[in-house]
Amino acid sequence: MIILGIDPGYERVGIAIIEKPNTGKENLLYSNCFKTEAKLNFTERLFLIGQEIDRVCIKYTPTLLSIETLLFNSNQKTALKVSEARGVIIYEAKRHALDVYEYTPLQIKNAITGYGRATKNQVDMMTRQLVNIPETVKQDDEIDAIATALTCAASYKNEKFN
Repeated sequence: MIILGIDPGYERVGIAIIEKPNTGKENLLYSNCFKTEAKLNFTERLFLIGQEIDRVCIKYTPTLLSIETLLFNSNQKTALKVSEARGVIIYEAKRHALDVYEYTPLQIKNAITGYGRATKNQVDMMTRQLVNIPETVKQDDEIDAIATALTCAASYKNEKFN
């Protein structure tokens, strides 16, 4: 099983591809923090995000999309734009026939660390323990995408055996 994990955004999108073998530990096949330039208009940024998700889906042929749900903050303008980016990502995933699984930040933190209120540093440290991640991976968005994919791998496995 190959899972596309996404930490959504419109300036930065965390993208991860993990492989869940039938037995053993998950393998990280790819991760990136895809960035769009602030000088571009918003619709162009959405288009570029869609193109990148399409490219990743073609190259790695995942079967599942694991995407973080939107945590509403005080900045409604940002929340709406991230929602639109999520829509583009989910559209591209469905276009490639991926099953879509959504997880809250609390669910992801709980799956990775065992504690839903874990800090970014705790999530980073535990994610690196769960899967072999190159030291060059430093962006929170990229780590969050990997954690989101790992959450799906664990949840999906449990759903299949229940």
